[in-house]
Parts: sequence; structure tokens; C-alpha cells
Amino acid sequence: MIFKKNIGLYTDHYELTMAQGYFLSGLQNKIASFDYFFRKNPFKGGYVVFAGLSDLIDLIDDFKFDDEDCNYLENIGFDKNFIYYLKDFKFSGDLFSVREGEIVFPNESIIRVEGNIIETQLIESLLLNIINFQSLIATKAARMRLVAGERQLVDFGLRRAQGFGSIHASRAAMIGGFNSTSNVYSACRYGFESTGTMAHSWIQTYNDEIDAFREFVRFYPTSSILLVDTFDTIKKGIPNAIKIAKELEELGGKLQGIRLDSGDLAFLSKTARKMLDEEGLEYVKIVVSNQLDEHLIRSLLQQNAPIDAFGVGTSLVIGKDEGALDGVYKLAQIGDRPTMKISENISKMTLPGKKKIYRYVDSTTNTFLLDGIELTGFKPDKIYKIQGVNKEYITRNLKSEEIVTKVMERGKRLIPNLSVHDIASFSQLRLKQVTEETKRFENPHTYVVGIGNELKKLQDKLKEEI
Repeated sequence: MIFKKNIGLYTDHYELTMAQGYFLSGLQNKIASFDYFFRKNPFKGGYVVFAGLSDLIDLIDDFKFDDEDCNYLENIGFDKNFIYYLKDFKFSGDLFSVREGEIVFPNESIIRVEGNIIETQLIESLLLNIINFQSLIATKAARMRLVAGERQLVDFGLRRAQGFGSIHASRAAMIGGFNSTSNVYSACRYGFESTGTMAHSWIQTYNDEIDAFREFVRFYPTSSILLVDTFDTIKKGIPNAIKIAKELEELGGKLQGIRLDSGDLAFLSKTARKMLDEEGLEYVKIVVSNQLDEHLIRSLLQQNAPIDAFGVGTSLVIGKDEGALDGVYKLAQIGDRPTMKISENISKMTLPGKKKIYRYVDSTTNTFLLDGIELTGFKPDKIYKIQGVNKEYITRNLKSEEIVTKVMERGKRLIPNLSVHDIASFSQLRLKQVTEETKRFENPHTYVVGIGNELKKLQDKLKEEI
């Protein structure tokens, strides 16, 4: 992992304050159930790609307090008896979750955490930090994959990311459908491909551009992608790349590609393709970069720009223009008592009790129809839409599947640690089951999420009591 020691202090101060309060009140063995969900799709889109689960499980296993941590907590005023309790702390609860890479929607109880009130409280900030960020970036990446088709997508975001967030951003990008990354650390850590081309500084180091190209391909005769926009793309860069490609052919090699990093990418890529093809270099690929996002990629391809690969940096790894997924972590049950948050803002109300999610699928097209949230132990025959126009959906005869399963039991991982490639493959299969109307960028269809009969009865009862 990124961390070199236990990470118990990787939390918000008030989590420790509340945990100490529970301890001093004698409530440390009180069983609680918390839900993770988000209220709004990012990027004005219609869905979210759920990511970060495997990292979360690993980090929960490292959520402990060593002597240095405990000394720090004592120095800032925490109770000695509580600190003694933390010395032996280890998460021993249960975690229920949708599968990583799953397509999820607002207001669904995607993760449920069960355990004593202290352990379920203490991991809140960690869970939100990991899941909100990786799900945001995976969703951004999926939107780019949607418009890029089979073309290569490469994460170039390391230098623009917020610190070490680049590590998890690269992982999430792969889950969302990217092919490779420039981030060598992430590639090594998570087992996917790292790749790269060259910088303008390489070319500027030499007296002449063609000498810079020639020297580069001498070291990398089968993998060179030449950056052609340092001085003059059309008059100098592309012609020099063509000369190098011809020289490589005489030596039995092949130039892999050229990269455009500035200017009118549609015009330049068309011009480059024509110039390359006229010289019999149809195999030389065209890679573009420079402030790309899903909208610009779509625009370039709508203009029939002959681009083979896109290098995407800033907008990917910072989740531009959204910044954050608004995932929250709310108490749903304490002991045997279901509980909920009431708000004058209907969207801020929470769902009580322990719940599961049923996904209903069209038996003919295999596309997702709607999701129903219900209390555990029940299967709904009717779904009531949570937000918007009051509407009921009869589900008793629809094909369905439960999408929440137990992934940790008594603090131990139950699910295999899948490769990022396996998670990405699953996610792409699930995205194919999402309707085109839900995936579109402009005014996407709002996917129906509702609650079942028993959950509605419990919610109505608690609202009346409160």
C-alpha cells in the first residue's frame, strides 16, 4: 500500500472524539449498521461505476494504532483508558457491498457496515475517502471509454493529480476502461501496463529535431512514438518523423506512432494521416493529448479525426468538472432499533434498517430496468419510486438479482482479490446492460431506484414516530 505503517490516524478528529464518547459511556459493544450511498450522479450523467472496494478492504485490515499513534493521541488530550483500548483495536465487523465495477445509482445502499459502534464509526472517513474518489474517477474514465470505442486510452494524469491521489486515480481509470497509464508506481502496484512517449525537452536537448528523433529510435526501435509538435508540426515534425520511419524500415524496424500535443488536433491528425499514408506508413499510429476529456474526444471523432489513441491527464484524475462524489455514510440501525435521519430537504432523508438491493432486468434485452431497495429477509412485489413523481412498479414477475453480498466477515476478507483487468471487464459488461438513454451525456434518462413494501412501511412508521 501507499502507507508504510498502520493507518488508524487516517481519519477525521471527530470520529475519534465520538469513539471515545461511546467508550466512556460504556457503549463500545453496541452493535450498529451504517450505509454508504450517494445522492447525485456526477458529471450530469446517469450512473456511477463503483470502485475502490478491494483497496478499502486492504486498508481496513491495516486500520490499527501503534505506540507512536497512541502517544500522539495522549499528547492531544485523549483519555488514557480509551487509548489503551485502541492499542488492541482491529476491525472485526462485517462488510456487505455490491461488486467492484458494478454500475450503481443514487440513494442505493451500496455498502453496509455492521459491527460495534466504535469500529463502524472509526472507518467512516477512510471508506468515504477511498470509495468516493475511486468511483468518481472510474465513472469519468467510463464516459471516455464510451465515446472512444476501441481506441486506446492512456492515463497521463500523474503530474496534475492531487498528490498521492494519482495512485488510486490510475487504478480507478483502468476499472473505468483505460488501457494503460504513465504512472509506473500504480502499474507496478496494481498489475497493469505503464507506457509513455517522450517530452519536448528531449527534442530541445539536441541541435536538430531529426537528430533527436534518430537518437531516440536508436534506443527504442520497435516502440518509439515521436512527439512532432515542438517546432512546426506540419513543415518540420511530421516530415522528420516520416524520414525516421523510412530509416527504421531499412533496418527492419517500424515506427510505432507520432504524438500531437497542441494545436487543432482534428486538422493536424487528418493532415498527419494523409502525409503518412502517402509515404506508405499506414501502420504508424496517431496519438493525441492536451487537455482532453470525454466531450473533446467525442467532438474529435465526430469530425472523423483519424486518431488511434488518446492520452488524458488533468480532467481524468481530478474528476473535472465535478471534483467529488457526494457519497455519505449514515447510521441505519443501532442494536435492534432501525433509525433514520429526517430532514426538511427530502433528498437528505435516509433509509432505515438493514437492506439489500434487487436489480430488475429486461428478460428480452437483458438491460437494467430498475433497482429496488428492501429490508433483508423480504423480497418486494412492488417498488415505490424514492424521488420525483410518485409512482409504483410491479416487480413480482420480473427477472431479478441481488447485487449486495457479504465481502468481509468478522474483519476477514471473503472475496478474492481480483485483478484490475478482471474488475474492468466485469464493469464493461455491466455497462452494456445500461440503456443508451441512461448513458447519454445530455439529459440522461433517470434510472428508477425505489423502495420495497416493507421498507416503505418502516420508513413511514419512523417518520410518524419522530
